[in-house]
Amino acid sequence: MTNKSNLSNLTKSEEDYLKALFQLLIDDGTDKVGNNQLAEYLKVSPASTNSMIKKLKTKKYVVSEKYGKLDLTEEGRGIALRLIRKHRLWETFLCNYLNFTWDEVHDVAEQLEHVKSFKLINELDRFMDFPKQDPHGELIPNAEGEYAVLPKITLSSLMENEVCSLISVKDGSVSFLKYVSSIGLALSSEIKVLEVREFDKSMKIEFNNCVETVTRKFADNVFVKKIV
Repeated sequence: MTNKSNLSNLTKSEEDYLKALFQLLIDDGTDKVGNNQLAEYLKVSPASTNSMIKKLKTKKYVVSEKYGKLDLTEEGRGIALRLIRKHRLWETFLCNYLNFTWDEVHDVAEQLEHVKSFKLINELDRFMDFPKQDPHGELIPNAEGEYAVLPKITLSSLMENEVCSLISVKDGSVSFLKYVSSIGLALSSEIKVLEVREFDKSMKIEFNNCVETVTRKFADNVFVKKIV
């Protein structure tokens, strides 16, 4: 994992870029990410992204290959993992101990993840008895930077009459999480696909004795595990 002293020369914005690049590489299951894709993810201009990537390349945290595809160096990956670890630990703490709901924790954790104290984060982890998952079902990297990437499938990939359980969400926005909660879904909810509509690929699903029709966009942003 990245040497602790290397983190002091990074700004909050630089850290945000490294974390975003790592998450895109993991979420999309690809080896490389394009500049425009990163800009869209961060909701900034391609010019701003290009300028930041040049800085991160100079610091040897990012590399780019032919056609501008981006990847993290080992150092860059280590920094991103530390940020993700801190973010998910803070989300867990806020949700489990301070009465925050899962749609409220993200923005606060975005601020807290930039705290530099390693002792604080390690003691926070110890205080919570080393949780493995955050409130959204995502795995939390450990103090050594070990991070398992589990295979995921989306609800939209299922067919009629298949049954699954909700394990995590791809869209962590407040609006999406509030919508998930409003229809009565939660982590571990058992879902049965009743119908997949040919026209727009919307789905009629059943869970907790309720029936709901969800859009393809919704189904693309929900990760599930099939139940045999």
